[in-house]
Amino acid sequence: MKKVSLFVDVQNIYYTTKSAYHRNFDYNKFWTQATQNRQIVTARAYATSRGDKKQTEFQNILRAIGFNVRLKPFIMRSDGSSKGDWDVGITIDVMEFAQESDIIVLASGDGDFDVLIKTIKIRFNTDSEIYGVPGLTASSLIAEATCFKPIDDKLLLG
Repeated sequence: MKKVSLFVDVQNIYYTTKSAYHRNFDYNKFWTQATQNRQIVTARAYATSRGDKKQTEFQNILRAIGFNVRLKPFIMRSDGSSKGDWDVGITIDVMEFAQESDIIVLASGDGDFDVLIKTIKIRFNTDSEIYGVPGLTASSLIAEATCFKPIDDKLLLG
């Protein structure tokens, strides 16, 4: 049985599925697909927190599925821009778990992760599956992945 570690860039998945489909990602279906016949090493979901009730309920759903939910405060800057990026945290965690995993599953379309995916392949010979919305996932990320799994109707709610 292959060992798998899952990492979800929650903000990226939320905004890309909303933009492309006007629907939400189905984390239960994703979990079932990504972990089928595999031993889970770790499963982490990275999100920002504004502390509102709906967000807390969503985070509790992720925990109930099996994710370790990592939170950063949502920061609104005075110029109207916001901050809540998890790229460095995801990268550190992927590097930590890549050596003990056969497959890294990353749900994100962020092209900044292409170097990470290339590095874990070279350094640890770890395969990668990238889950992302077609057309909104960086081509450089898809090119570095062992396998690209498009987020489509089968992985959406409703």
